[in-house]
Amino acid sequence: MLNRAAASLKRKDKMLRRIINQVGPCTIKPRRRYFVSLCDAIVSQQLSTKAASTISKRFRALFNRSTPTPEGVLQSTTELLRSVGLSGQKAKYIHDLATKFSDGTIPTKKLARLSDEEVIETLTQVKGIGVWTVQMFLIFVLNRPDVWPVDDLGVRKAVQIQFQLSELPHADKMNELAEPWRPHRTVAAWYLWRSLDNAPLNNK
Repeated sequence: MLNRAAASLKRKDKMLRRIINQVGPCTIKPRRRYFVSLCDAIVSQQLSTKAASTISKRFRALFNRSTPTPEGVLQSTTELLRSVGLSGQKAKYIHDLATKFSDGTIPTKKLARLSDEEVIETLTQVKGIGVWTVQMFLIFVLNRPDVWPVDDLGVRKAVQIQFQLSELPHADKMNELAEPWRPHRTVAAWYLWRSLDNAPLNNK
């Protein structure tokens, strides 16, 4: 799928062809640990990659280095979660995430079958998770083919550079420029990130 998408983009766009030839194959891979991935996304908010990685490792160590689970988080106090470097607010967000996994608000077994819009609607019910976070989940966890994160600063900056724009493009301009790249805008976004040598934290 990724190779076909890259080949299609190379035929459609000279700029992307140049970037794709420079970067090489797209390496996005699906991940199945939905809860852990979303915990990592919450942890990483407004932090450097290094700081987020450190706190994520400490968070996982709370569970004897086993995979954190909703049940395990719900058995942990806010104070315990804060002891690994989480803010009080982020600890509450992770508790809310665990609650919504446990009570079925987030249908784990059905999540991969939901449409992009349904995934966004479902996951943004969690405190602290917004549309951008869900778009990263759609790209790097579910590997949806046509996600275009118009509010992502890295993608906007890459588009500004590649199209020689005088300022960072807003959503309408981003959508206009990316329209020819349908239905492979996920791969286009990934290559634009790579053109900045600035891959998102979620791409592990």
